[in-house]
Amino acid sequence: MPDLGPHASFIWLAYGAAVVVLAGLVAWLRADLRAQQALLTELESSLTRGRSAKPRSGRRKPTGKRTKDRKP
Repeated sequence: MPDLGPHASFIWLAYGAAVVVLAGLVAWLRADLRAQQALLTELESSLTRGRSAKPRSGRRKPTGKRTKDRKP
């Protein structure tokens, strides 16, 4: 190992802190990836169920609002 001089403890602590921060970021990204994949799976399954469960009719529901035809 190279001689780091009087600042060896500071240098090793800086390297250790960098490794800890990077490991934390990797762990956070992996956890977020799993959460996003679960959310996407849930969304895809709800869209699939929603389309097959509700037959579409050609009529719209009335909104209760009347609009007047405007003449130019």
